[in-house]
Amino acid sequence: MGEITRVFIHGLDSSSRGTKGTFFRARYPGMLMEDFTGPLEARMAQLTAGLAGRDGLILVGSSYGGLMAALFACGSAARVRRLVLLAPALGHADFTPWYASPLRIPVFLYHGRFDTVVPPEPTRQIAERLFARLESHLVDDDHDLHRVFPTLEWDRLLEAGAE
Repeated sequence: MGEITRVFIHGLDSSSRGTKGTFFRARYPGMLMEDFTGPLEARMAQLTAGLAGRDGLILVGSSYGGLMAALFACGSAARVRRLVLLAPALGHADFTPWYASPLRIPVFLYHGRFDTVVPPEPTRQIAERLFARLESHLVDDDHDLHRVFPTLEWDRLLEAGAE
């Protein structure tokens, strides 16, 4: 099956030491996490460098980190095993070049119906065009997903025990 590399990518104004990063660090100690700052191009360059030489990637991206995970997967689909997107800010990039040939990796999208930061419906519409194997969940939560996040089936989503 090959080695799995789990990666968490935090949001715009967060860090790897936020609520989600702390959760993952405690539960999945081998999960890769970096702190990203600066504009999207700088963040993507840092992410690309940090994942150089790694395959079997399971990328978990929150908000702006979800945008980064999606962009990385579009450019390196063969290296990505699956995506877990938490209220991803997909509207902050132009995915038009990839609409003609949607990504075929499994993608799990969780978005709060009360999200006032990243509107759920436009995000879902982009995701449906971008990902051929999308599993989309609109949940009773806000942008941070703090209520729903810890209740998700993380062992299944991250393929824990699959190595």
